[in-house]
Amino acid sequence: MDLAELGERIYRTAHLTGEFVLRSGMTTHEYFDKYQFEGDPVLLDAIAEAMVPLVPADIEVLAGLEMGGIPVVTALSRHTGLPCSFVRKKAKAYGTARLAEGADITGRRVLVVEDVVTSGGQIVLSTTELRALGADIREALCVIDREQGGRESLAAANLTLHSLLTAGDLTPQPR
Repeated sequence: MDLAELGERIYRTAHLTGEFVLRSGMTTHEYFDKYQFEGDPVLLDAIAEAMVPLVPADIEVLAGLEMGGIPVVTALSRHTGLPCSFVRKKAKAYGTARLAEGADITGRRVLVVEDVVTSGGQIVLSTTELRALGADIREALCVIDREQGGRESLAAANLTLHSLLTAGDLTPQPR
């Protein structure tokens, strides 16, 4: 499936209209319900396969952010063979008490993986914490960049954002 067809499929599966408040606090009338494409195993697999070429060659660990980045990073790991780490918003107070579960990130080149980026706020927060734990993070990868300042926020935190698709790519084209 080519990227245009994949974008159309994501749009048909996940695009909602109405009034929605985003994590950033912004209100929007268009929303991509990422859980709709993440919950479709065939579509998620096609997304992960299309993301493989966007993974920098020197990456050692893929780090998926809670919660939406977890299914994406798991599918992407299957296609790249790279181990993955699952990053919590806050380290749990019991069990291992870790922020990042799964593959060790210390001293390794890590790619942060997210589903949809709006402001990039959670990526910046999580990257700061992961770097403090010894991860070498220079890039983030998402399925959809909503093109609402996330790329610029990440650049200010010394991160390059790679996206499979942008909001503009998901605008239906006249036939």
